[in-house]
Formats: sequence, C-alpha cells, structure tokens
Amino acid sequence: MDRRPTTLLAELTHRCPLHCPYCSNPVDLARSQSELSTEDWKRVFTQSRELGALQLGLSGGEPLIRRDLEELVAHAHTLGFYQTLVTSAVGLTRDRAARIKDAGLEHVQISFQDSEKEIAEKIAGTRSWDAKHQAAAWIKELDFAFSVNVVLHRANLDHLAEIIDMAGALGADRIELANTQYYGWAVLSRESLMPTRDQIVRSEAIVDRAVEKYRGKMQIIYVLPDYYSEFPKPCQGGWGNFYLVVAPDGRVMPCHAASQITTLSFDNARDHSIRHIWEESSAFKAYRGDDWMQEPCRSCPRKHVDFGGCRCQAFALTGDATRTDPVCTLTSDRAIIDAMLDGTPPPITYAYREMGRIPATAMAGATAPSIDRE
Repeated sequence: MDRRPTTLLAELTHRCPLHCPYCSNPVDLARSQSELSTEDWKRVFTQSRELGALQLGLSGGEPLIRRDLEELVAHAHTLGFYQTLVTSAVGLTRDRAARIKDAGLEHVQISFQDSEKEIAEKIAGTRSWDAKHQAAAWIKELDFAFSVNVVLHRANLDHLAEIIDMAGALGADRIELANTQYYGWAVLSRESLMPTRDQIVRSEAIVDRAVEKYRGKMQIIYVLPDYYSEFPKPCQGGWGNFYLVVAPDGRVMPCHAASQITTLSFDNARDHSIRHIWEESSAFKAYRGDDWMQEPCRSCPRKHVDFGGCRCQAFALTGDATRTDPVCTLTSDRAIIDAMLDGTPPPITYAYREMGRIPATAMAGATAPSIDRE
C-alpha cells in the first residue's frame, strides 16, 4: 500500500493561557526553549506538502502565542495548504485576526468550555469568556470559516442543548462536540470528568433534535465517548496511514497522543526529513498493517475497520500497545472499562505507574499546570 499523509497537525507550542483538566497534551510538556524555530516549521510544512499532505492544523497549546504565526500561515498558503487555526482565542485582537486572514488562513476553530460564563471559566481555569465571544464576532466579521469545539464531560454535558444554541447564536458554521478522550491530563482527571450513563443517553437525544433544528444552518458533529461504545473507533484511519503530528520540540508522531507510548522512540524533524520519518521510522511502522496484532484482533473481520482501536488507549490501560483497545467488547480487557463505568477504581494507571507518575485516583480533578509564556 502506497500510504501518503493527508493531514499535518502542527503543534506550534505547548504554552497556553488555559488550564483545562481534559487537555490531551502530554503530562511532560515541551517548554518554549525547545520549540522549533520559524525556519524549522517552514521546512516541516514544505516537506509534508511534498509528501502529499493537503490540510494543515495550526494547534498547541495556544498557537497565538507564537509571534511568527502570520509568517507561518503565509508560507503554508504559498504551498497550497488548507489551514485551520485551532485556538482558545484568548489574546486575539481584531488587527491580528485581520493580519492572519491576509496571510492566507481560511478556517478558525475556537474552543469553548460551557454555555454559562462561571462554569466555563472554572473549567478553563482562567477568565476567558468575554475574550472568546469577542473573538468569535471578529472571526465572523472577517468572513473566516468558523467552527466551535467543545470537549464534553460530566461538568458540562447537562448544558448540551444550551451549548449548541450558543454556537448557533455565535454564527458557527459547525460545532464539534467531542466527549473527553482519556489521554494526557485527562487520564489524571478521569474520575471528575467521566460522564454518567444517563448523561450519555440524554445527550444523544439532544443532539438528534439539534441536528434537525440547525439543518442547513450549522453542521453538528457529535463523538460518542469510547467507553460507552461496543467497538473502538479507528485510530486516525489506521496508525501511520493518513495523519502526521509534529510536536513543539520537533518529534514526529502518527497521532497527538502517541508520545504516551513510552516503548516507542520518535524521530525528530530537526534530524530527519518528514519523508524519511514517514516511510522509515520505527515508530510509524510499529502498528501499520496487521502483523503486530494479537488475538482477538488478528482473526477479527473488523481488523481493517477499526484497526484494533487506539494504540495509546491500549497502552494507557494495559501497558501493552499491541493489545486490543479495551473498549472492544470482544476482548477480555473490556472488564477494565466495565469497572470504570460501574464506578470501581480500575487499573487505568498502568502506563503512568510504569513512568513513575502518581496514580490517577490521587489526581482526580487535577488541572494542567501554568506553562511558561516566554
């Protein structure tokens, strides 16, 4: 199979003004001193485009913290990328939004935490409500394609209808409602984030009604939480098949959470070309195809549908990234998930215990630390 990436996610920085407890960034955050330079990022963009990538996500952390953002956008525009800025919008001014637009950015995705100001700012860990809403108005005024992203969890699921209506009132073209994925900081905060089964059942009905209400006006994308599913989601269309992530320090990975798999070593864009890493690196080849699979995946007719599920989740829950994603009801490891849904403390902390970190049960409600701004 001649695999070529379609999407590059450029994590320009891990620095961020928010402190969301569900943050998917790694617990060991890259500091600003190790971030790729402007020229490094330009080279990454050029090499990724030459390899076939068409879509570019400019993410973080908070990408607005990078003073060279406009220069990076302009370079990516000359290469023909369709670009999305994934942002909290905290710190955005109208003048800077206009400069980014002029540089060639097409699409802005703003994260929101809730439909109520007090709860939203409690989740974000900082005052941000007014800045986000003002930024949304500028984004509409400047005629960007505009998406709202809301990570759902126990604290905000009961406001789902109001959250969708808020996005509609802001003029969003689409809203992405993604239930928390338990990677990075979210693992440490799992006990305070995990929704109840009743919340999930109610939320599906709310989304169904909202889809009809906003048909032709706003696209609504709802992602069911893995733990309440019968089968796992496909891992980015298969590990190393379509997706490239470059971390702030230059490590190149098949997904944004892959650094949690401590049994892998990730090559750096400072040392190797993107083509070499994509085609030859041990990390990208580790879980391509199906030779790596254990049973029940190896003989399962779904193995080319969901690819055994998420490798990061398998590692976080079992300590072995080659095992079937425990979400799958066809594996005995599903007992780990069922214990969580029943409220029994599970051995979810395996990978973190192996790395010498404290158990998630002792970190319920933990939030990401403040990251250095310069």
